[in-house]
Amino acid sequence: MRKVYLDYSATTPIDPRVMESMIAAFGSGFGNASSVHSFGRDARALLEQSRERIAEAFGARSDEIYFTSGGTESDNHAIKGIAQAAARSGKNEIVIAPVEHHAVLHPAESLRKSGFELKYLPVDSYGGVDPSAVERAVGRNTALVSVMYVNNEVGTINDIRSIGTMLRKAEIPFHSDIVQAVGKAEVSLQDLNVDAASMSAHKFYGPKGIGAIFIRKGTAIDSFIEGGSQESNRRAGTENVPLAVGFAKAAELVTDSRSVEVSRISALKQRLRTKLQQGFEGILFNGHITEAVPHILNISFDSAICPLDGDALIMGLDLMGVAVTSGSACTSGSLQPSHVLTAMGRDSRTARATVRFSLGRHTSDDEIDYAVDCLREVVGKIRKADSKA
Repeated sequence: MRKVYLDYSATTPIDPRVMESMIAAFGSGFGNASSVHSFGRDARALLEQSRERIAEAFGARSDEIYFTSGGTESDNHAIKGIAQAAARSGKNEIVIAPVEHHAVLHPAESLRKSGFELKYLPVDSYGGVDPSAVERAVGRNTALVSVMYVNNEVGTINDIRSIGTMLRKAEIPFHSDIVQAVGKAEVSLQDLNVDAASMSAHKFYGPKGIGAIFIRKGTAIDSFIEGGSQESNRRAGTENVPLAVGFAKAAELVTDSRSVEVSRISALKQRLRTKLQQGFEGILFNGHITEAVPHILNISFDSAICPLDGDALIMGLDLMGVAVTSGSACTSGSLQPSHVLTAMGRDSRTARATVRFSLGRHTSDDEIDYAVDCLREVVGKIRKADSKA
């Protein structure tokens, strides 16, 4: 059976060049980077070189990049660490968007239960946050604002620069989850005006199990994992040098190829969109048409016109070898409709009948055509079964 992978927003296959760099580091960088002997110094050198390469790729200083286990840890560190530090100055309000990844929503909700005030920003029908809405929401009691750069379900891009500029003037800490932006949108951390940002290597052809948090120099933030003095006392635990090397290589490769890849994938997305528009009734496109990354195309079937079972769609496509999802991979299998789509105004039944196509480095015209043909067949089978029920 033919297999087509269209779930690149969930994870990406590791680049062979990244793998090669990691294999070399497993040999030469096996020492504990905190040890003072030559093996430790060799590991430390690889670690710091990787940090410098990542900083250069993303427009930051090397002493502003801290390694973590991935995007979820980075989000947790930013939300809890900045909020707890601000609380000592009497500030206890957290402002976030309801369309954030659960790695932001859940830590914020946890802080609410511990006494913080939690305020949700309004979003438009595309899942975007208007900078003026942020300006109206914040005040002297605001400890932190968190707005994602690119929405992981629908691909809408937020105007992080404008939000950051406004918050910088107000002296309010600003965090952005940029996990889905790397390699898809321009990432220059100094220019984005964020105080903290979260990244994850496996989203851009790097290894799983490693991410990073950018913390702008001078930002007040508590440590997240306590123990040793690793990562400048911000994140204890023996560093995984080979994964850091892989992260750095992936960051360089995806940054260097971004403009070419964005152009290529934009054409693929347009091909997919056109075929879906022409081939299905009751189809709704979720997310902004222009202010969005080309790598994500999220569709729903209007429950008033073409009611469908979303799980049956995903499973049917999987049985034909096409890998897609209904939303975030972290909530795949949940019985609840997408919190992103419901925040955008979709009714729960329509939100459940959703498919997220996410395109990547190995996606081809032929794969797009095959996926649409398979979707047509699956939809036909579901409708036929429903008509007999």
